[in-house]
Amino acid sequence: MGRTLLFTLSLSLLAPYVFGQVARDFMVGGGFDLVKTDNEGFVQKAQIGFEGNYFLTRQFTASAGLEFWVNDGVSFAFGGRWYPIENFFTRIRGLVGENDVSIGAGWNKPITATWHFEAIGDFYFKGEFGIRMGLMYIIRR
Repeated sequence: MGRTLLFTLSLSLLAPYVFGQVARDFMVGGGFDLVKTDNEGFVQKAQIGFEGNYFLTRQFTASAGLEFWVNDGVSFAFGGRWYPIENFFTRIRGLVGENDVSIGAGWNKPITATWHFEAIGDFYFKGEFGIRMGLMYIIRR
């Protein structure tokens, strides 16, 4: 019993230090939607996004970016991410121009110390769902 308690206490004290990002790091990158429920054909309504994230803490980011649709124009996206564990995050974004909000969850896999591959699923309040993949670059403070 004592060893289990000591092990659990040790893990809880070390948990804040296991995240790869630290407060004040930046993360920039982009991605494209592999699948979106309102797409009627291949690349007829492609959506590409570029995003920047600022780590307020190790677990929370503020984000801003642009979303481009082949036929529908451009939207400004702003929101944030929460990383409950290092490689998994949830996010919420407002899309100005498209007048929509999206909530989603994603996973990232480090390729190198600064490059990460991401896969994200987003639910849009207008009733659509999309799956996105992309690359992110971490700029250390």
